[in-house]
Amino acid sequence: MKLFVGLGNPGAKYAGNRHNIGFMALDRIAADHGFSPWKKGFQGQTCEGRLGGEKVVLLKPETFMNLSGQSVQAAVTFYKLQLADVTVFHDELDLAPGKLRVKQGGGHAGHNGLRSIHQHLGEAYGRVRLGIGHPGHKDAVAAYVLHDFAKADQDWLDDLLRGISDGAAALAEGDGTRFMNAVSLRVAPPRSGGAAKEATAKAATPAEVQEPAAEVPRSPLQRLADKFR
Repeated sequence: MKLFVGLGNPGAKYAGNRHNIGFMALDRIAADHGFSPWKKGFQGQTCEGRLGGEKVVLLKPETFMNLSGQSVQAAVTFYKLQLADVTVFHDELDLAPGKLRVKQGGGHAGHNGLRSIHQHLGEAYGRVRLGIGHPGHKDAVAAYVLHDFAKADQDWLDDLLRGISDGAAALAEGDGTRFMNAVSLRVAPPRSGGAAKEATAKAATPAEVQEPAAEVPRSPLQRLADKFR
């Protein structure tokens, strides 16, 4: 069995925040794959279903971000899971909007939700890092992550969430590469063969510079005739 954890803050006030993209990812998976209704559990909201050949529990902690580890620890203890069976979906400032990376273990990079999970369980769990971009200055980070996605973000955000849902079974089965490929097909779909080849060729070949034609020498008679033109 696998546990997918989405990080965010509870309540309608925070629902559209950049910090809640982990909640959004789990909501899309649950809706697309016929999971059970959400219910209270482990200091959060949980639901169950199957992804490929794996039984998966989805968990959205409702402890607020900086206490997420309490909720995750409760679920891990109840189901007697190894940390290798836990994957946390979270916002990532150091990735451009719409980018995604899969990571196993490592530091928390100052993310309050990950820091809390580290304190309760250690660092050996998996992560799906969901890029939201950086506001440009560290003093602006708190306001940035606690602000809703802009209207201009909706297209790439929808593509990213759909891609996560498409690849969710691969992720549950431990195939991170196939999962990321599924996401890539949504966020950067291939164009039709002819157009793609033409575009590739244009991008790969520098524009040709037309050199001036070499001047052909003129005979004495032609030069003489030129004087009377």
